[in-house]
Amino acid sequence: MIKLIASDVDGTLIQDSTPDLYPEMVETIRSLKEKGILFCAASGRQYQSLRNVFREVADEIAYIAENGAHICYRNKAISVTFMKREYVEGIMAMLRPYYGECETVVSTPAGSLVESRNKEFIDLLTYGYHNSFRLVEDVLKEDAQIIKIAVYRKESIRSLGEGRFIPAWSDKVKACMAGEEWVDFMDMSVDKGKGLRILEEYMGIDSSQAMAFGDNDNDIGLLLAAGESYAVETAPEEVKRSAGNSCPGWKDKGVYQIIKSKILS
Repeated sequence: MIKLIASDVDGTLIQDSTPDLYPEMVETIRSLKEKGILFCAASGRQYQSLRNVFREVADEIAYIAENGAHICYRNKAISVTFMKREYVEGIMAMLRPYYGECETVVSTPAGSLVESRNKEFIDLLTYGYHNSFRLVEDVLKEDAQIIKIAVYRKESIRSLGEGRFIPAWSDKVKACMAGEEWVDFMDMSVDKGKGLRILEEYMGIDSSQAMAFGDNDNDIGLLLAAGESYAVETAPEEVKRSAGNSCPGWKDKGVYQIIKSKILS
């Protein structure tokens, strides 16, 4: 019997960088709660952004935020994993020469730090993701413990991410594609799958009782950690191979369709 359903958000549940959850999914989460099934948003997004997406049911679900670096339930942090300072400094040194082509967001448990003054990017963070963030001159001069660094390139960062950014740091940190436009860097121990296992242990739920949905490289661990898993049709082949099943993408409300037919029918 399924007791926990974890879903990636951008590209799986809703369109990338959009702020709203569709009404059918809101009602589905409420119906799951009535059946004693916990829904979990598992995303590279920050906790504050996720709470906005799920604002109508924000206190009724769990969160695997920042790819698993920040795990929360009922507004309580269950687990927070920080990056090593030397790695933060090294990654920022690598990324800063790409400013103008790329943008960065540096995450802390309390929100993000942003050096950019690009209005289009700031508007994306403000109105697309509804991030909580501060504009700063130099993130390295802030008294902050960092849990994730994300680098963004409009339309696609894949060639640069897979060709340059990820290989440069993959032996020191967890570095992965987090959508077509984002590359994420976290502590090597951070993974959505590990986050799911932490949540399962906290809730007293076995992995065989968990269902998961995903669409990108940063969802592979999540899909492997659940007893029943689904990759959306638009997912890369490696992601599909990590899942036991496939489902329609966000355009066709695939997550909703599966939950409705498998759990709520």
